[in-house]
Amino acid sequence: MAALGWLTPRRRSATARSVLAGEASAEAARKTAQAEAPEPAEHAAAAVTEAPDIEAPEPEFPVAGDDLAAAFFDLDNTVMQGAAIFHFGRGLYKREFFRRRELARFAWQQAWFRLAGVEDPEHMQDARDSALSIVKGHKVSELMGIGEEIYDEYMAERIWPGTRALAQAHLDAGQKVWLVTAAPVETATIIARRLGLTGALGTVAESVDGVYTGRLVGEPLHGPAKAEAVRALAAAEGLDLDRCAAYSDSHNDIPMLSLVGHPYAINPDTKLRKHARAHDWRLRDYRTGRKAVKVGVPAAAGVGAIAGGTAAVIALHRRRK
Repeated sequence: MAALGWLTPRRRSATARSVLAGEASAEAARKTAQAEAPEPAEHAAAAVTEAPDIEAPEPEFPVAGDDLAAAFFDLDNTVMQGAAIFHFGRGLYKREFFRRRELARFAWQQAWFRLAGVEDPEHMQDARDSALSIVKGHKVSELMGIGEEIYDEYMAERIWPGTRALAQAHLDAGQKVWLVTAAPVETATIIARRLGLTGALGTVAESVDGVYTGRLVGEPLHGPAKAEAVRALAAAEGLDLDRCAAYSDSHNDIPMLSLVGHPYAINPDTKLRKHARAHDWRLRDYRTGRKAVKVGVPAAAGVGAIAGGTAAVIALHRRRK
């Protein structure tokens, strides 16, 4: 931590929490990926019903057989329309984990996210606090058992087929593909598995003796913490970040995008679009004038139930401050 000596105590503390969150997420992601190899996604391409209009992908990338390269994908509004944690919250409400008043709060935040493309910091802080109180005291195993069902009910149909195709191109080239998200690592892992990806980096919630404490390890995997997680995972996996790719819709992920040699802005917000153009980054936008094309991934894509134990640990999406 000596390298942080020039920072003020407050900034040094925030940086330390980002590093802790990133390293914890990378460790959890590697353990999960090693324990359970992802299911093949042979059916996924066939599930796309309509291809969005995008420019032809550059033929030289991704490079087949480059085992020093990998791809890192943000989740919300990059891989999936809307916010994963809010869809998960709907599933928990259906199962009577919390009351109608709390569901209304989730619904309002999701509506804001979808219509404005922006997460209001005050709304997100309120949702985070509510989420932590909901899962505190629940057994990890209790919530793991329902994650697969919630994915099928609310998330599968919201996968952007264009981004899914980009991820598949990396897989076809023999590269690992990771989700990187502020959503709970359990929720992110199940989505990654159902899409046939390698694994996921997500926010790690603390548990003691298999019970959630209502606290996080470090901080939400957001902004700089995502970059720390990617850096830690790349070091552990022996990757060359200059040969890796990263994809996101949010300007808050510029630190992560800037780490790699192949950054992509996907469905970008205004600030990210401006930054991408200024730095000659690739852009893809699947939000056409018509209703967004969606792809569903059948339940057979995954095995077992790992899921979203932190449930709403974290409506901790504070990506767009």
